[in-house]
Amino acid sequence: MRSLLIGAASVVVAGLGFSQFEGPPAGPRITDEPPAGVRPPQPPPLSPPARTSLTLDGQKITINYSAPSMRRRVIFGGLVPYNQVWRAGANDATLLHTSADLEFKGLVVPKGDYSLFVWPDPQQWQLIINQETRQSGLEYHQERDLVRVAMDMSRPPKPIETYKITLTKTGITEGQLKMAWENTVATAGFVVRAPR
Repeated sequence: MRSLLIGAASVVVAGLGFSQFEGPPAGPRITDEPPAGVRPPQPPPLSPPARTSLTLDGQKITINYSAPSMRRRVIFGGLVPYNQVWRAGANDATLLHTSADLEFKGLVVPKGDYSLFVWPDPQQWQLIINQETRQSGLEYHQERDLVRVAMDMSRPPKPIETYKITLTKTGITEGQLKMAWENTVATAGFVVRAPR
């Protein structure tokens, strides 16, 4: 009888020792990924992508940019310093595509793709049309500038919370590019040139 108890005890001890190496019983795998590849909803971006476009005389002009908001910040002269090049938006570079030649105050912009920058000044902004289109929003290559256009300045009746670029038609072949944010509205008129 004693030998039987010793044998049974040795089997239990052996079983306990074996379980220490095998780990816990098999169960469902725990992963960091949600089931079926579903991702939890993401908060909206602080500066969402935006677009404005216009068709003039059968030709299409499009600007793609990111639209930041004030969020209780001082923008011009604060977040956007005066007398420094600004990317005319947020995140990636602001891009212009035109299917026709454009003319800004006698300065010709051939049809194609460009990046837009601004030189903000308390009294006068300059619209910079640059020939580089593959740079990040934080890169600027002055040697690739095509033209700089003096913009007309005004103030909105109340602060503008979210930055906005607008292309509007002002005539059969005339249009206007407008940038508006915080306490500033800057515009530049242009003309679609007839194909040569």
